[in-house]
This record gives sequence, structure tokens and C-alpha cells, in this order.
Amino acid sequence: MKIAEFLREDLILPELRSTDKASVLREICEAIAQSNPQLSANRLSEVLLDREKLGSTGVGDGIAIPHGKLAGLQGLLAAFGRSRAGIDFQAIDGKPTYLFFVLFAPENSAGIHLKALARISRLFKTPSFRTAVVEAKDAAAIHRQIADEDAKY
Repeated sequence: MKIAEFLREDLILPELRSTDKASVLREICEAIAQSNPQLSANRLSEVLLDREKLGSTGVGDGIAIPHGKLAGLQGLLAAFGRSRAGIDFQAIDGKPTYLFFVLFAPENSAGIHLKALARISRLFKTPSFRTAVVEAKDAAAIHRQIADEDAKY
């Protein structure tokens, strides 16, 4: 499984405007719903916020991987957002979060969901890759960085 198979360039938001956790999740979910009219931004946000109540998906090093399961999905659905200013996402290292990789999986899909989360985590552990994504000029450049790095694994 390659990340580029489920992360579309049109769902990469290189300039998030939001300044807090709930707003960032809402902004990304609105973009997902806009390109997937059968989905509700409210429902998507609710799923992510419910997951956040269990513990922050801010994994540290400026990265968060908000995720959840959604009934009716046929496969993985992903979006990516970048906040140049960074926000307090209650990350495990207590530092601001800049990069947000949102993942939704079908309700009964533990295997694929966990594989995708592991792949995303592995990818973003590399400091030089994180820097390249932070410095990328637009959505196309971010998508290219992700696809190129993912191809190494």
C-alpha cells in the first residue's frame, strides 16, 4: 500500500487558516466533504473529535495523525493540511503541530487502517522529509514529496 493511492492532491491544504485543534479538524473535514458530497463535514469532524477524546493524535515532532472509522466508506480516505504558524494540538511532546495527516477508514477495516497509520508514522519520522514538506511551495509539491518519500519503503 502506497500513501499516494489514497491521498489525492486536491485534499492537500498547504495553508490552513485555523488556529486551534477543533477548527483545524473542521477545516480539513470541510475540504473532504466538498470533494466527497456524500459525506458530511459535521460527521467527519465528530468522528475525529471523538477519537481525540481518547488521547491526542499529535504524535510529536510537529505531526498529528487524526484518524477514525466511518460507516459506508469503501476504502481509505485521507487529507493533509499544513499550518505554517503551528497550533497547540496537545501533542505528546508539548510542542506546536504544523503537519496534519487525516485518515478515515471503513468501519470494519482494522488491518488496512493500522497498516496505513503505521506507514504514515514511518514516513513522517524522517526529519529531512518533514522539513521538505514544511518548505514545499504548494499542494502539488507536498504531494510529490510524500509520494517520493513513500516510494523508498
